[in-house]
Amino acid sequence: MTPGERSVLAEDLVKRFGDFTAVDRINLETRAGEIFGFLGPNGAGKSTTIRMLCGLLRPTAGRAYVAGFDVAREPERVREHIGYMLQKFSLYNDLTVEENLRFFGGLYNVAGDILRERMGWTLGMAGLEGRERSMTATLSGGWKQRLALGCAVLHRPPILFLDEPTSGVDPLSRRKFWELIQQMAHDGVTVFVTTHYMEEAEYCNRLALIYRGRIVALGTPTELKQRAMTGELLSLEAEPLGAALEAVETAPGVLEAAVFGNALHLVVADAAAARASLPGRLAARGITLARLEPIRPTLEDVFVSLTTGRDANGLEAS
Repeated sequence: MTPGERSVLAEDLVKRFGDFTAVDRINLETRAGEIFGFLGPNGAGKSTTIRMLCGLLRPTAGRAYVAGFDVAREPERVREHIGYMLQKFSLYNDLTVEENLRFFGGLYNVAGDILRERMGWTLGMAGLEGRERSMTATLSGGWKQRLALGCAVLHRPPILFLDEPTSGVDPLSRRKFWELIQQMAHDGVTVFVTTHYMEEAEYCNRLALIYRGRIVALGTPTELKQRAMTGELLSLEAEPLGAALEAVETAPGVLEAAVFGNALHLVVADAAAARASLPGRLAARGITLARLEPIRPTLEDVFVSLTTGRDANGLEAS
């Protein structure tokens, strides 16, 4: 496998800050037109990885290629071929919408008729037609997000890195933003996106789950759900919930138990047996059972299952 065969290729990528290992021997690859999700909790190493892949942070060890260029040796060439959208809103609030677009066009050496055409596309995509002279500070979070995306792709890069692009944005704006991502992938752009919203992983073609600097699973959403769960999944609603968790996590046949909102998700060896035995166990402890039924695993269930097992075995990334 050569660097040119993949839009992004990382091999045993490591980043240390003193004695702390933020990214620990990461291996991954992406193809043109793929939406690749990089998922994990805050502090897992997502942003550190993406900064190395963008040529903004030098790896401690390992190697990575983006658009065929070595991120450590050719960071400037890497940045010529990518778009990068930060988690934190990265535009200038004291400039107008049009001024921001022209500024980023200048950074990417996009000018003349090409810049006007791409500015028109961005304004239409962001729903900002007629608001070219509005101060960016006055825009809603969703509009700012789409404007930032437009600025990141003014130069039509083949690879787009999005670092927590929907953090703090309302659900409707998040859905519209993902529609834009899907259109770009359809046009052949590789979209590498980090997020801690597990439900957003369903939009990805493939994804990697990262925990404490290490990739703990890699594959399509369907593949991960099929192979990561070691038993059957039940949803249990009861009152009080904390007492219910204590009662079931040591029950025979219960492999894992975790709180999900106002319910518990239980991984059990045999769903039928658990549904027969658990009601009595709860009643004996004065716990009121409201619901106990099988459910399909979500990617959040997969992530909890994988990380719980690693914590129990003392496996850490640093």
